[in-house]
Amino acid sequence: MKNLKEIYSEKLMTADEALELIKDGDYMFSAQAAGEPAEILSHLGHLKCTGVKNTTLNTCLPLQYYEAFKDPEMQGVMSHNGWFFSPGLRDAHKRKLVSAVPQSSTSVLRKALSRLEYEGRRPVVLATVSPMDEHGYMSLSVSAIYERDLINYGALTILEVNPNFPRTFGDTQVHISEVDALVESNRPIPVSRLAPYTEVDAAIGKYVASLVEDGSTIQLGIGNIPNAVAAELKNKKHLGIHTEMFTETMVDLIECGAVDNSCKGLLDGYSVCSFTMGSQRLYDYIDNNPAVLFKSCTFTNDPYTIGRNNKFVSVNATLEIDLTGQCASETVGYDQWSGTGGQSETVQGAQMSKGGKSIIAMHSTYKAKDEEGNEVLRSKIVPFLHEGAVVTTSRNDTDYVVTEYGIAWLRGLNVGQRARALIAVAHPDFREELQAKAEEYGIW
Repeated sequence: MKNLKEIYSEKLMTADEALELIKDGDYMFSAQAAGEPAEILSHLGHLKCTGVKNTTLNTCLPLQYYEAFKDPEMQGVMSHNGWFFSPGLRDAHKRKLVSAVPQSSTSVLRKALSRLEYEGRRPVVLATVSPMDEHGYMSLSVSAIYERDLINYGALTILEVNPNFPRTFGDTQVHISEVDALVESNRPIPVSRLAPYTEVDAAIGKYVASLVEDGSTIQLGIGNIPNAVAAELKNKKHLGIHTEMFTETMVDLIECGAVDNSCKGLLDGYSVCSFTMGSQRLYDYIDNNPAVLFKSCTFTNDPYTIGRNNKFVSVNATLEIDLTGQCASETVGYDQWSGTGGQSETVQGAQMSKGGKSIIAMHSTYKAKDEEGNEVLRSKIVPFLHEGAVVTTSRNDTDYVVTEYGIAWLRGLNVGQRARALIAVAHPDFREELQAKAEEYGIW
């Protein structure tokens, strides 16, 4: 009987050799963000040499703009679907080399696999793992959003093994027997630093924190506003973490004692997440840390799962909101900017939680160029969403809206009351105009 090291050795190959396992029509799912297998993705152009046709790559927030993403010669060899756009994908979209998939995080994989079954296509999972332990297990490390679900489904599994990636627990364990090919790399793990937040961010953070009671379970995203919120939560007690993304500011909240996960009501004692990205300090914290539980987003972001947590508070951002409460959080007019991610589900789940609150936190304005090229200030609170904008969170679900000018609580309000509440937290320079538009268009 072969030992684990012999099995590992037999499955070890170069990135090009691993990609030669791809067949016509295969649908490749790449792990999210820092979990993306960069060595494998950087060799995708090799598919042009294998003669394979009509494959698809599915990415979610890719960090690098790989050559294959912008190579027009890949057409007919590999198409590209994006679940969550990043800067590279925005450029590829302008070149007609990627298309966004409308999605909600807990259902998109099920729907994708249903489509693949109908079309008779084989799923393939590409991910990064930490090295194999003495029992034959590797860890999916920093991304568990759908990788384990695909392996359970029976997808062809090609993994990039990297000793610089932390070992994590939860839906991350993969046994060598489940793997079809291994590619080794020693690239540094992607790191990001916390950007200093502004006075406007700090004002929003204070308002948001005022809504978070002791004993709440929190979900925060990435960016200046969530960082400002976390700074204001350090004096809270008995907070819990149940979030799609585990952030460095959450490490701060744990280490200062604000988070102890004692009152969550679901998986007490654990910080629950689906993926992470941050500094080396963050990666060192989660390495071999059984108190941080990585779960598939089909579990983590499920509104019914979220609703089982006590006093769940979700904090999300939006690019634009109209006077009835519709949030466009993933497009700028016609341009795809990001993706739905878990926003719509965490918004719903928070309001299913006993004592829960869903918060949309945003600057009241943004800067743009007018027709003469001059920089002007524009309102993010508008009478109607811009033409081409996609609604991420419907007005039926929007709960709290927070800007640097205060808190608008829309729950249970009629259209006219909503408009007045949102105008009150808009930038003062735009309030009169917004009120006039509300009157003109019958937003009452």
